[in-house]
Amino acid sequence: MPNKVLPPSGPGRPKDLAKRQAILEAAKALFLNKGYDGSSMDAIAAEAGVSKLTVYSHFTDKETLFAAAVQSKCEEQLPELLFELSEDAPIEQVLLNIGRGFHVLINSCESVALHRLMVSLAAQDSKLSKMFYDAGPQRVLHGLEELLRQADQAGKLRIPDPLSAADQFFCLIKGGANFRLLIGCGEAQQGEAAEQHVRDAVGVFLRAYRA
Repeated sequence: MPNKVLPPSGPGRPKDLAKRQAILEAAKALFLNKGYDGSSMDAIAAEAGVSKLTVYSHFTDKETLFAAAVQSKCEEQLPELLFELSEDAPIEQVLLNIGRGFHVLINSCESVALHRLMVSLAAQDSKLSKMFYDAGPQRVLHGLEELLRQADQAGKLRIPDPLSAADQFFCLIKGGANFRLLIGCGEAQQGEAAEQHVRDAVGVFLRAYRA
């Protein structure tokens, strides 16, 4: 997967990381509640309890902060470690873990609100939509693509096109329930229903690509 947005640790870094996280949390809250245009760097600084100079010292502009907030949200449920394939890892368990994390992510209140926000902005600012896609969905897609490529090379699966297979996997996890949730015609799957949905999706995927 691409390099993380978070900087490496160094002298005095813990305090800086705490401020950075506060800024990210404030940005996520305001972007979702006020929209992108309605969220100023001044308001984000006030929400985070830091100066505007501190916000700019961590993020050069609002677009960079928006992209970092999207990436931070994805990494909460899908940390990079989930996309690592160890030699003795059962591929079914690896895919189940990714499927569960992705299912929780896309059905969270924050993700649903952000998705609706991006759809509303789609016809107004293609640059912002591209930043959203690159920071979130594309990073996750490429993470699974690389894992599936490794699984193919290790003989765990037979996948001629890992990118296409990764896209199919996430579409299976989304299913019709997520679309109904996005348009306000259904509830998010939870508990046993969510677990069974993920297991069924992974089962279909494995039957298509098992070695």
